[in-house]
Amino acid sequence: MRAYRAGLMAAVAAAGLVVPATPVVAAAHAVPPPVSSRSTAAGYGGAVATVDATATAVGRDVLRSGGNAVDAAVAAAATLGVTEPFSAGIGGGGFFVYYDARSKRVHTIDGRESAPASTRRDTFVDPATGQPYAFEEARISGLSVGVPGTLLTWEAALRKWGTRSLAASLRPAIRAADKGFAVDATFRQQVLENAAVFAQFAPTAQLFLPDGRAPEVGSTHRNPDLADTYRLISRRGVEAFYEGPIGADIAAAVQDPPVADSPPRPWPYPIRPGGLTTTDLAGYELRFPAPTHSSYRGYDIYGMSTPSSGGTAVGEALNIMERFDLRHTPPAKALSVHLDASALAFADRDAYVGDDTHPRVLRELLSDRYAATRAVVQPDSALPKPTAPGELSDPYGSVRPPTAATSGEKAKSTTNLTVADRWGNVVEYTLTIEQTGGNAMVVPGRGFLLNNELTDFSFAQRAGALPDPNLPAPGKRPRSSMSPTVVLDDGEPFLAVGSPGGATIITTVLQILFNRIDRGMSLSEAVAAPRASQRNSDTPVAEPAFIAEYESELVALGQPAFRPIAELGAATAIEFQDQRRLVAVAEPIRRGGGSAAVLCPAPNGACGAVDGGITVTSSPGAPR
Repeated sequence: MRAYRAGLMAAVAAAGLVVPATPVVAAAHAVPPPVSSRSTAAGYGGAVATVDATATAVGRDVLRSGGNAVDAAVAAAATLGVTEPFSAGIGGGGFFVYYDARSKRVHTIDGRESAPASTRRDTFVDPATGQPYAFEEARISGLSVGVPGTLLTWEAALRKWGTRSLAASLRPAIRAADKGFAVDATFRQQVLENAAVFAQFAPTAQLFLPDGRAPEVGSTHRNPDLADTYRLISRRGVEAFYEGPIGADIAAAVQDPPVADSPPRPWPYPIRPGGLTTTDLAGYELRFPAPTHSSYRGYDIYGMSTPSSGGTAVGEALNIMERFDLRHTPPAKALSVHLDASALAFADRDAYVGDDTHPRVLRELLSDRYAATRAVVQPDSALPKPTAPGELSDPYGSVRPPTAATSGEKAKSTTNLTVADRWGNVVEYTLTIEQTGGNAMVVPGRGFLLNNELTDFSFAQRAGALPDPNLPAPGKRPRSSMSPTVVLDDGEPFLAVGSPGGATIITTVLQILFNRIDRGMSLSEAVAAPRASQRNSDTPVAEPAFIAEYESELVALGQPAFRPIAELGAATAIEFQDQRRLVAVAEPIRRGGGSAAVLCPAPNGACGAVDGGITVTSSPGAPR
């Protein structure tokens, strides 16, 4: 396998990734200065990649001061709650994947939001009409809020694998919330896109629409309420959130939404209360499932188990693709195989995968034997879409009819970060509040948005269909597509990657792995390359550059024409190369561009002229 990898390294070595920049040193009691927004860094001693330069700087500073990958990941994630509040924060949940270099094992934490005890099978059905609510009606309500798991995820990860306390990990985020940060174009645009719904709630409008307007690019945004919330958690622990005053305020906001007295534009739907209670918050429990596992071209692929569908869908698609020599197949035909494998995996995902799917079903979906039954793909002739799910020996025993993708995941919200430390530990962490802006409710006096994660449930059982595995139920967790993925080579880390993007997360991660392993791209090229997303649909989506380059050949092979979409995902990734060299990559353009950093550009701790300083190395991403 290492010989196979050697053939892929030439493009990376030729990419000229090591470009020294001015060393940056954080002041002792200040927010670390943001690293360059350049998206690729290469070097040694540890690496961080996030969507935000401030969060990357915080993670880098933790690594520099002796923290490990878990310490850095939690500190960066808490900072993203300040600087990326529309995508993640303590009002949401996520999946944390950790590679332990000492034991050479992959561990996971399921911090996905759970449904309150009051949730019913028909929670998202209008009793007046018997029909499911419109998505925005369900989203902008208390009905959509699941019990958040993010804060407990941070506390558990630090306790199990970290070296620092939660209080220490929150300090950089507190400083960022107090001192503020410069508003960029992405932050302003996300406020503008949510202006109508943010204006419906008094605390949200006060925080994000001061004087009724979105903050200007370059202005300073502060969040003193969130700083105080983090301080309270630092003093009193997670109990302040799950059993104390913060939890009481969350339950009050859900049960009695803090609507504005006179929003400038009335909302077209009633803003319904939800049933989440302080008892639901106090009863929330993390899960620590075994990761999903499959092999691909000799690599071990580890991902997230249910309620995520990402681990099984990515693994199943790779198992189907592995039956073809895609490295030596013409690009359009290789892409056609990739798209068909994705469609097949999504057919099975929608049919079989939910929070309570039995482990034996997941094992079957990830088996080579099952992949052999699904490998009906031909490079010269695409499958018709939608395609039917496969026939499992359990639990259904018969083939379901073809159905197009039905995921309720509508948005490009969510965020992702990737961290590696000097000891070889790796964190791949995807966290979310679901829609960009969540359910639009800022908890009064607390400074964070609530999630609308329960809209990831199927709203109703389809007439005449076999049982939907993703219907709401008390305590159940909605199906997710988040796909934090760690790839090992002979037990050692080779690659870690993840992305936001709703249901397109699966296809983004799958395409990056395909680009890197099969198409021989460098990691920066694999991330920057134009994307398509085929989720078992006769109207798949693709970025304009992908359509321009590949659509005509793919349509000639029988693939459906693509619907253009501005961008898909916002990935971060880290690759391990020989002699512990790291390449960290974030998006060069998507979602305003991400930020990647390493500790040292040269081996043996040669970090530049400033003692203990951090040198960021970078190169532009591949042309789009």
